[in-house]
This record gives sequence, structure tokens and C-alpha cells, in this order.
Amino acid sequence: MKQPAKTNVARLLDKARIPYRLVPYSVDENNLAAQHIADELGEDINRVFKTLVLQGDKGAHLVCVVPGNTEVDLRKAARAASMKKVEMIPMKELLPLTGYMRGGCSPIGMRKQFPTYFHSTAADFDQIYVSAGIRGLQLMINPLHLIEYVGAKLADIATSSNDE
Repeated sequence: MKQPAKTNVARLLDKARIPYRLVPYSVDENNLAAQHIADELGEDINRVFKTLVLQGDKGAHLVCVVPGNTEVDLRKAARAASMKKVEMIPMKELLPLTGYMRGGCSPIGMRKQFPTYFHSTAADFDQIYVSAGIRGLQLMINPLHLIEYVGAKLADIATSSNDE
């Protein structure tokens, strides 16, 4: 199988000498859910993380990276970021703000560096998956290397979809 083309995310990691693996998957435009990606990769959904961008007090932005089968807990995320309140940004703002489209948003290489929080379970794995910056390509990487590289913090910022 031919190697997927390098994304900006991969080039940034190469430059920082951080090991990773690019893992392609089939994109379903009608199903951009993390569960679809986990199924395509044959991986545990708890290891497939999604990158979400939120807006908080006074227009400040933050990035939350959570397991694919969870949702960001807005109260916990606000607490982790020392903000009163946070909310998801409108979808139309994602590309202009980050340079990434929905289904291809990576915590690496956004147009601007935002405070970033990984759900605490990321540290439970030797490798996790995050978007490589485009739909159809995941990055398999050591979470501790990734967290250190993006200057992120570990925090309890998610709620499982069956907690509601």
C-alpha cells in the first residue's frame, strides 16, 4: 500500500522529530463520526480522539481533544480553562479560525496556538489516534509526545454519551 501524502501536521511532527504513523481510512461524507473512523481502523473508540474548538469568556478560544465516544462537558472544560462558561464554536467559524474543516481538525498546526486540553484518558494509552489534518487520514501517536508538543494539559473534560 502506498504511503499517504504528507500533511502539514506530518511535516510539523517530522521537524520536531516526533514519531508517528499516518493511517488512512475511507471517508463517508454522510458519517464523519469518530465511531465510523474507529470501525474503519478496527480500533477501540476510546483510542480515537476528536478535536473540538470552543469559545469562552470574552471571545477566547480553546481546543478540547476527547475520546470519540464522548462529548465535551462544557462545565468541566470551562473549569479546566479557568473560564466562567464555554460553548462550541459555530461550524462555519472552524475553517477560518483553525485552517481545518469538520472531520479533519487536528490539535497540531492550527492557524493560531490555542490553549489545548486532552481528556485525561489519553494518558492511559501508548498510542492514540487524532486527525492528521484532512478527512481520511489519522495520526497514530504517543499521547504524551503529542500533549507535550502542543503544550496541552490533561483534564477531565468529557462526559460519556451514556452519562446523559
